[in-house]
Amino acid sequence: MARPAGRNEPPVLLVKWYDVTKWLLGHVDSFPKNQRFIFGQRIADRTLNVLEALVEAAYSPRKADLLARANRDIEVLRWLIRMAMDRKLITPRQYEYCCLSLAECGRMVGGWAKQAATKGRSGDAPREEHL
Repeated sequence: MARPAGRNEPPVLLVKWYDVTKWLLGHVDSFPKNQRFIFGQRIADRTLNVLEALVEAAYSPRKADLLARANRDIEVLRWLIRMAMDRKLITPRQYEYCCLSLAECGRMVGGWAKQAATKGRSGDAPREEHL
């Protein structure tokens, strides 16, 4: 059931990244065993690192460092996902979907970081209409 938008709703970016995380973890689970424990683990760890940084940023007055960390991890994920496609662990179509999701979330992280920097305080995370 949909909840009305309000003060207690998580930031739109956090919800989107949660969906990206579910998608990526599901695909990592399907990697061959020898790739899942070496390469897939790096993808899973980075993905969860971003999720943690975004949750912390949503509730922290020190957003800049957390958002910078999330942005760096998203950039590393772009390269890891590219390698996953080159190693034929994901299809080109899956790669395209993932890249579009990473790019969208990356833009949102950048917008949130810029907004936090201009406010100079711990303001709320931007909602979709601000991005």
